[in-house]
Amino acid sequence: MAFMFSKTIPISSRFLRLCRRCSSTPKFSHTAIHGSSAIAPARTRFAPSPTGYLHLGSLRTALFNYLLAKGTGGQFLLRIEDTDKKRTMEGAEEGIFDTLRWAGLQWDEGPLVGGGFGPYRQSERTELYKKHVDILLEEGHAYRCYCTPQRLEALALTRKNSGQSTDYDRHCLDSPPIASTTEPHVIRLKAPVQYPPYRDLVYGTINSGTRSNDHSIGAFEDPILLKSDGMPTYHLANVVDDHFMNITHVVRATEWMPSTPKHVHLYSCFGWAPPKFVHVGLLQDIQGRKLSKRTGDVFVSEFREKGYLPEALNNFVALMGWSHAGESDVLDMQKLVEQFSIDGLTTGNTKVGFGKLDFLQKQYVRIRVMEGSGDTEILDAVETQVRKEFGESLEDGTPITREYIKSVLQANVQNYLIPSEFTEMSSYFFQVPSLDEKPAIKPIRQIKAFLDATPAPASARSFLADTISQLNQAEWTKEGLEFVVDGPRGDKAALTAWRARMRIVRLGLSGGADGPTIVATMLVLGKERCMERLRRAIAKLDDGVKGVGLKKLETGSA
Repeated sequence: MAFMFSKTIPISSRFLRLCRRCSSTPKFSHTAIHGSSAIAPARTRFAPSPTGYLHLGSLRTALFNYLLAKGTGGQFLLRIEDTDKKRTMEGAEEGIFDTLRWAGLQWDEGPLVGGGFGPYRQSERTELYKKHVDILLEEGHAYRCYCTPQRLEALALTRKNSGQSTDYDRHCLDSPPIASTTEPHVIRLKAPVQYPPYRDLVYGTINSGTRSNDHSIGAFEDPILLKSDGMPTYHLANVVDDHFMNITHVVRATEWMPSTPKHVHLYSCFGWAPPKFVHVGLLQDIQGRKLSKRTGDVFVSEFREKGYLPEALNNFVALMGWSHAGESDVLDMQKLVEQFSIDGLTTGNTKVGFGKLDFLQKQYVRIRVMEGSGDTEILDAVETQVRKEFGESLEDGTPITREYIKSVLQANVQNYLIPSEFTEMSSYFFQVPSLDEKPAIKPIRQIKAFLDATPAPASARSFLADTISQLNQAEWTKEGLEFVVDGPRGDKAALTAWRARMRIVRLGLSGGADGPTIVATMLVLGKERCMERLRRAIAKLDDGVKGVGLKKLETGSA
C-alpha cells in the first residue's frame, strides 16, 4: 500500500536557488590526506541505522573514521540514520551509544552531545531533504513516479522472464513538475546514461561504465530518492547530510561502492563538491564467507559480555584491512591515532581469524594487571565468576576475599583470556583438585615411572615425605621457597631426582593443571593448604606404588 506525504511545503524558486548557492560553499576544505601528513583536519562520520546491534564490521568502520579524524586534528561525528521505521529496533540507538563509549570512540558532534550541524538524527531532518528534492524536480534531475507496487512487480517479472534488466521503464518520466502531490508517489532520480567516474583513495579511479544498452531497451536505473511516506532513501539523505555537515572523508565498506556513482551524480546535480571516498573491504570467515552470526560471534556486545577488553577488540579490528609500519601489532588507542593512515588501507576483503584477538587480549590484560591500571574491571568480572562457581569460602573454611582473588589473578595472569575460562583453569586455587581426573593421570604416570626406577619402591614414602619436610622447614617467602624448589646445583642425577619431586609438588597443588610457577602457586595457597595437599598427594602415590591407585588410573577406571 502506498502512502501520501503528510503535507506539502510550498517553496519559491528564488528561495531554492538561494538555498543551493548558500549551501554549496562548505566551511571545511575537502583536502585529501596522504599517509599521516594532513593538509587539513578531516571531518568524518559514523552513520549507523538503529536496526540491530553493532557488529565487528561496524566497529571497524567507526574506528577508522575516528582515527582519521583524531590523527588529523579533525572531528568525528555520529549520525543516526533512522528513516526506516519498519526496521528500527527498540533500544538499538541506546545500544549504539553504549557500545561506542565502551570502545572509547566518543563522538565530537551528534546525539546526546549536540553540535553546530544538527540535528543528527535523519528523522529530524526530513524538511531539508524535501527542499532538496524540490530542487532536483525543478531542474529536471528527478521526477515523480505514481506507479503502484503491483505495476512495478508485474514489470519486473515480465522483464525477468524475458531475460532483460529489471530496472524501471520511466513510465512516469513525463509527469509534469507540478503534478498532483496528493496522490501516493515516490521521487526518482533521473539517472544518466553513464555515471561520472570518481576517485577512491584506496581503490583509485572507479568507472561504472555506460548503461546505453539498457536504455535502448527501456530499462533505466532510476533509484528512489524520497519514499511515499516522505522519508528519504539512503542515496538522498547521506549526500545531503554529508554536505551540510561538512564531511570531508566518507570511510565505509566496499558494499557501498556500487552506490557511490549515484551519490557523485547527486553532488553534481546540486552543484556541490563531493567528499573524498575511502572504501575498505568486507570481513569474511576463514572459508571466505561473509562474516555472520552463523559462522561465529560477530556482535561487539558478544565479545564484551565474554570479557574481552575494548582496547584488545579495537586493536584487533584495526588490523583488518590496514597495515602499519611499526614492529609490534600491539597498538593501543594512542598508537593507533598516531600511526593510522589511509595509505595503509589495503584492497580486497579480509579473512578474520580470532587467534589474533586472543593474543592481543592477553597482552592488554597483562598490562592492566601488572601495571595496576584499569584492572578493577577485570577483577570485578573474575570475582563475579568465582563466587558463582565456588561460593564464599575455600576448602578450609577461609572466606574468599577480593584480595585473595586479586592475588590469584596476579599470579596466573599469563593464562588469563576471559573470566569464565580463567576461573575454570584456576579452580585449584579455590578448591582441592581431584587426583582421579584426567589432568592428573599423565603426571601420576610419569612420577610412578620414576619411582619404579628407584632401587627400592618401599622407600618411596620416605623419599616423598622428605619433599614435604624440606618445604615445611623453608622460609615461606619467594626467596626462601625458590631456594628449595630450584634444587641442587651441579649434580645432574640429583637434579633429575629433584625435578621428579617437584612434579609431585605441582601434582599435589594443582592436580596436574597448568598454571603459574610452583613458588607463585604456593605463595597464593599459603603454607597450611600446601602441606595438606602434598600429604594427600603422597598418600595417593603411595597407594600407586603398592599397586592400588595407579593401576586403576592407568587403565582409566579411576
